[in-house]
Amino acid sequence: MALDLYAGIPVTEYAAALKWYEQLLGSPPTFVASDTEAVWELAEHRAVFIEQRPEHAGHAMHTIFVDDFEALVAQIAERGLEPVERETYSNGVRKATYRDPDGNEIGFGGAPV
Repeated sequence: MALDLYAGIPVTEYAAALKWYEQLLGSPPTFVASDTEAVWELAEHRAVFIEQRPEHAGHAMHTIFVDDFEALVAQIAERGLEPVERETYSNGVRKATYRDPDGNEIGFGGAPV
């Protein structure tokens, strides 16, 4: 069974969120769906999007697993964002958590070293 993922992140102010997510993800959106929605395709059939929906903003929680965890966290730091939390779980999996201006939680995870 083929699966697609289209994960939404509600935000209060589209323009501010767009700038922050471009900084976090390192690129402009893959496409702009409307005046209040932008989409980043992270991999084939896997995308995250922001949408101005102030009544729901601040409640998203997404974790994205990557091959080179340390390199990604370093690249994000070079763009001026630092994780609000870094964790290593008992099985060695690592996670860096970022929070956007609304408090939405975007985490990146990586396999044990």
